[in-house]
Amino acid sequence: MRDRPLSILLAAPAYWPAVAFGGPIPVGRELVRRLTERGHRVEVVTTSLLDLHRRPARRSATTVVDGATVHALGTPLAYRWMGFPPTLPLALRGRRPDVVHLFGFRDPVTTGTGLWARARRIPYVLEPLGMFRPRLRKVRAKEAFDRALGRPLARAAEAVVTASRHEGEDVVACGIDPARVVVRGNGFPDPPGPELDGRGARDRLGIPPDAPVALYVGRIADGKGIEHLVEVARRNAAAHVVLVGPDDRHGASARLRAAERESGLAGRLHVLPPTAGPPTELYRAADVFVLASEGESFGMVAAEAAAAGTAVVVSDRSGIAGSFGDGEALVVPAEREAVVGAVGRVLADAELRARLAAGALEAARRGSWDAVADRQEAIYRAAAARTVATKLSMLGS
Repeated sequence: MRDRPLSILLAAPAYWPAVAFGGPIPVGRELVRRLTERGHRVEVVTTSLLDLHRRPARRSATTVVDGATVHALGTPLAYRWMGFPPTLPLALRGRRPDVVHLFGFRDPVTTGTGLWARARRIPYVLEPLGMFRPRLRKVRAKEAFDRALGRPLARAAEAVVTASRHEGEDVVACGIDPARVVVRGNGFPDPPGPELDGRGARDRLGIPPDAPVALYVGRIADGKGIEHLVEVARRNAAAHVVLVGPDDRHGASARLRAAERESGLAGRLHVLPPTAGPPTELYRAADVFVLASEGESFGMVAAEAAAAGTAVVVSDRSGIAGSFGDGEALVVPAEREAVVGAVGRVLADAELRARLAAGALEAARRGSWDAVADRQEAIYRAAAARTVATKLSMLGS
């Protein structure tokens, strides 16, 4: 007998098409799309935030995206990725989903929805998206929030879902019962077609056809290893470095602009705004994609690059590192010399690039989103039945 469809409420601080907020946006969409295709009823409550620069809409709007009903709540006040929608309580009133998915951590939408679900004894799962351990900025304020609200909400969740074993270990180290932590993972995009070969992107940027190119895609922010890519350009007079993504507005972009003015780097650092979807043409224009982050719950951009057939260098602190087998990527410590050395080897060795590109495609073919959706559906069903603590072992946690 087939299991009945579920009613699922996903709460997120931002949702498609807010691609400026990075990997969680396509991850959320991929999961929701596959769940609706399986007949589940999915509703999304989120803010009207689209990026860091445009003022979010003050009026709420309800649309259907990939079969899910998305409630983008009017957001008169926002700070970076945190929107404060005053109508959230009204949007939740009267709802009784089978399970709630808190897709984020320390923001008003997921916190408010979590408190609402806990008060009404609606089972919920928490996916902290790599933000569970306080780090980088305002650590003391984050720790205070966690003591008052964040950790109690996490401990009351039927499951804490992580994108990688590395992130799962981090959550357990912060005091969450290992019996409630499940590693779901993320999928790789389907390999794109052969229409774009990268030559047009090189022409538009003024990069010679034979010049070595290293690419980074993601937020222009501290902790992403961007300074290591600048060092690659300093040490290799022929190399071009392309960085694509939104300005996190905490100083990293200013340092990049200063580097662009260095006499030896002029014309070889290319800082571009985020694209509306995966920058496939840029992935194919690059000789190597680099994600040298000091901490990444997964790293969806590296999955996109792999699916495009680009050689990948990734730090061992990025969750996606565990998704690559031997010869499918170079996994290195998130340290300058290790990163610069690895990128330099790939740029200088055509045979190594070809092997890594082929390996990246193999990893992408193996990393099916359908398998990830199977796992997520099993988590929801266990949560709805309030049997997660006893069933997580069956999920391989």
